[in-house]
Amino acid sequence: MSNSHLVITAARLWDGNQLIQNPVLEIADGRILSLASQTSRELPAAAKHLDFPGATLAPAFFDVHVHGAADRDVMEATRDALAGVSNFLASRGTGSYLATTVTAPLDATLRSLSGLAKRLAEAESPDWQGARPLGIHLEGPFLSHAKRGVHPPEYLLAPEIATFDKLYEAAEGRVHLMTLAPELPGAAELAAHATAKGVRISVGHSNATAAETRATIAAGAVSATHTFNAMRPLDHREIGILGVALSDDNLFAELICDGIHVDPALVKLWWRAKGPRRGILITDGMSATGMPDGEYSLGGFPVQVAHGKATANGVLAGSVLTLDKALTNFVQFTGASVEETLPLLTRNPAAMTGFANNAGSLQIGVPASFVVLNQEGTLQASFVFGKQQ
Repeated sequence: MSNSHLVITAARLWDGNQLIQNPVLEIADGRILSLASQTSRELPAAAKHLDFPGATLAPAFFDVHVHGAADRDVMEATRDALAGVSNFLASRGTGSYLATTVTAPLDATLRSLSGLAKRLAEAESPDWQGARPLGIHLEGPFLSHAKRGVHPPEYLLAPEIATFDKLYEAAEGRVHLMTLAPELPGAAELAAHATAKGVRISVGHSNATAAETRATIAAGAVSATHTFNAMRPLDHREIGILGVALSDDNLFAELICDGIHVDPALVKLWWRAKGPRRGILITDGMSATGMPDGEYSLGGFPVQVAHGKATANGVLAGSVLTLDKALTNFVQFTGASVEETLPLLTRNPAAMTGFANNAGSLQIGVPASFVVLNQEGTLQASFVFGKQQ
């Protein structure tokens, strides 16, 4: 961690709750030392000063659903793999993320989780470079065969508490989010068990009815995984999992805003349904993110990427989206302002996962991880723990 004393000024700063005009952000030892308006204090004389005229400062983004980047997959679970992912994400404004798995043979998943637990412990060190993996998102194996997407069917498992406990123990308790299909026998029981251990449950990859979805929400589920994708289609009489995801005001809901996974018109509908408190923008990014078209790996199986679209056997297989692009896409698709959109990449994912003290806001004492955006929301600079990326 740098010991440098740094002062950042800009036109405005969104701290996760309110907008501050003409801010002075003072950083020491990688953390925020003070935060005020230029009208209320003078610039510290001894500090290095960086000014971003016309720009907005905001908390670094938090991606709760990302599988890899820069030709590395988090399920490799090596120091080099996580470093590659972390450094790339930081360069695009993401300061925190959940390392997200895909369905694989149980033994392979257990090995990956064991390795990821070690990497996450290392990421707590001030010497860690790039975005911080704060926890693990288990996407699989407790998913629906009917809505599995590219998850290999032979490795999908029934929701059993004993199986979950093996996964949780291999990860040394660092699983913080788990996608679960509500219609599977035992799903509600597993949701209650995992929730009691502090794991957030997200409903998804599912053909569930509305009643089945609501039963899992009653058991503790708090979010919906990549809304619209790998979900039972909406019917006006049996609204299913998608109808519940859109209409339950207490449920958070993810969205992949790349213009490929969800039509821009439905992005606008999702925004109207979930609003600034419950919407969460994700990437579902995989190893091809930041790379040229070609063949890449997602959790061990091949994925072809062409013209920005990732597929396996003709089925969408994650994305090559980055959260800075998701922000500008969202502004373009919906007409929302940059300030209205920022909670979807910062405050909301932090609130949903229980990491509000680690990510999603700028306040005295927290890590100085923030983005610099122009008036259109385009990323101008990215800082993680006070270091420009």
